[in-house]
Amino acid sequence: MLSFKDCQEIINKKLAEISLPEFPGNLYEPIRYVINLGGKRIRPALVLMGCNIFSESIEYAVEPALAIELLHNFTLLHDDIMDQSDLRRNKLTVHKKWNNNIAILSGDAMMIKAYEILFNSSFDILNDIIPVFNKTALEICEGQQYDMDYELKTDVSVSEYIKMIELKTAVLLAASLKIGAICGKASSGDADLLYSFGKNLGIAFQLQDDLLDVYGASELLGKQTGNDIYSNKKTFLLITALNMAHGESLRKLEFWLSNNSSDRDEKIKNVVTVFNELKIKEKTECEINKYFSLAMQSLAGVRCDKDRKLSLYQFTEELMQRKK
Repeated sequence: MLSFKDCQEIINKKLAEISLPEFPGNLYEPIRYVINLGGKRIRPALVLMGCNIFSESIEYAVEPALAIELLHNFTLLHDDIMDQSDLRRNKLTVHKKWNNNIAILSGDAMMIKAYEILFNSSFDILNDIIPVFNKTALEICEGQQYDMDYELKTDVSVSEYIKMIELKTAVLLAASLKIGAICGKASSGDADLLYSFGKNLGIAFQLQDDLLDVYGASELLGKQTGNDIYSNKKTFLLITALNMAHGESLRKLEFWLSNNSSDRDEKIKNVVTVFNELKIKEKTECEINKYFSLAMQSLAGVRCDKDRKLSLYQFTEELMQRKK
C-alpha cells in the first residue's frame, strides 16, 4: 500500500511533467509559478490513496489527481485576489507579482487545463468522475460567496459557519477521496463512505486551522498568530464566544471588535482573554473531536481489509495532531 509520502512524490513528479506553452508568457508563467510554489499536495494524494484502497492500478487515478490539484490552486489564486492577500506559501501571490488582470486570466487558463487533464482519464470512469468534479467546483464557489457574505453579516450562526467551511474546504477533500474510489472501481456505497469521511475530516481540519490561528505557536506556524482576531474574522471561536458572552465579557468583546484602530497585540490579547474566560479553546476542541469521530466512523464502514485503510488512518492521525 502506498503511504501519503509515496503519493506526494508521485504527484510532484507528474506535476513537473505538465506541458505548458511558452507564449504568451504572462498567461502561462503564473501557472508554472503557482505549481512550483509547492504545498502538501493533500488533495491529489488523497485521490491516489482513495484508489489504492480498492486497486493496485493507481495509474488510472493520476490524471484525476492532477486535475484536482489544478482546481485547488485555481481557487487559491482567485481567493488571493478577493482577499487581497500579499503572500501564499511565503511567496508573493500572483496578483502581487504580476497584476489582478493577469491573475484572473491565468486562473481561468489553469481551470481549463484542469479539465483538459481530467478528460485524459480512462473513458470507463470519466462519466462517473465528471459530475463529482463539476459539483465540487461549483460548491467551492458557493462556499467562497458565503465567506464574503459573512464579512458583512453581523449574526452568523455556528451552523451557517460549518456549512460555509464544508463547501469552501471540506468538499474538495471529500471529492478527492470519492474520485479516487471511483478510479479504483469501488462500490457506490464505499465511494460515498469515503466522501463522508473526507467531508467530516475537512470540517475538523478547518476548525483546527481556526484554533491554531489563535492558540498555535507562531514560530511553528511560520506566521503571526491572531490574524483572524485582528481582522474580526467570523470563525467558530468568535461566533461561539459572541453566543456565550454576556455582561462584562460581551461588552469587552464588542469593544475590541469595533476598535479597528487599536494596537494589534493589545486587541488580540484582550480578545483571547475573553476566549479563555468562556473556555472557547475547549469548546472548539470538542467540536473538532465531534467531526473527527464522524469521519472515523465512515472510514471504518468502508468494506475492505483494514490493512488497506492503514495509510489513511496514519495520514488522518498526523493531520489531526499537527501543530501548524
